[in-house]
Amino acid sequence: MKRQSIRICGLQGIPEINPGDNLSGHIVRALRVATEAEHGAVCVPGSGIILVVAQKVVSKAEGCLVRLADVTPSKRARMWADEHRKDARIIEVVLQQAKRIVRMDRGVLIVETSHGFVCANAGVDVSNAPRGYVVTLPVDPDRSARQLREKLETAIGMPIGVIISDTFGRPWRQGLTNVALGVSGLSPFIDYRGQTDSYGRELSATVLAVADELAAAAELVMGKTSGIPAAVVEGLAYLRAEGSGRALIRSADEDLFR
Repeated sequence: MKRQSIRICGLQGIPEINPGDNLSGHIVRALRVATEAEHGAVCVPGSGIILVVAQKVVSKAEGCLVRLADVTPSKRARMWADEHRKDARIIEVVLQQAKRIVRMDRGVLIVETSHGFVCANAGVDVSNAPRGYVVTLPVDPDRSARQLREKLETAIGMPIGVIISDTFGRPWRQGLTNVALGVSGLSPFIDYRGQTDSYGRELSATVLAVADELAAAAELVMGKTSGIPAAVVEGLAYLRAEGSGRALIRSADEDLFR
């Protein structure tokens, strides 16, 4: 049996990103440094690579920052903040980013965002944000992934896939994991339906969320405090497609828990 393996390498040397910065340019430079360091052998722009980029740097480059001094908390935000010892201004930003409140309980605020993501605090985050600001999710993560992919492909001269990842909690499971918010250049799924298992049974429901799996795996080399906001995945045979992170969201008519 042929051994199958993939390689995931963190891209070092990407600086602190500010609104308006050329994120693709920084990534290209980091890729070229990795190429020189590895003598062109591994972790270089090449056929079949996928780039996983942390949502935080994409949001910063796109100016998705809110200055807390400019936020006037609503009565609802103040009441929730007082009860749970939170910053009412941050709660107000969360409420503004929410399309639907799923649960407010025990100091935890779970909402559905305008994108359709169900997550804590609508993805609003103070970690790795400038002092006095919070970072929000990109307005359209799929568009962000597509634009980044197009710029990178022009610069390096070959096709790639791009995943924009963020950290989510999970119902019924402890701990956090990274998931794909935006996807471009690859299908977010590997579909095994119609194939047979080792006993000859036809698979009828096995569709893997490969974009989420890659986002989670890339987090192992990116980390939260190491200053590595992107990673390159090599060696995976994936389906080239326009791609969409929104496709990973389960529709309301299929959601048994909504």
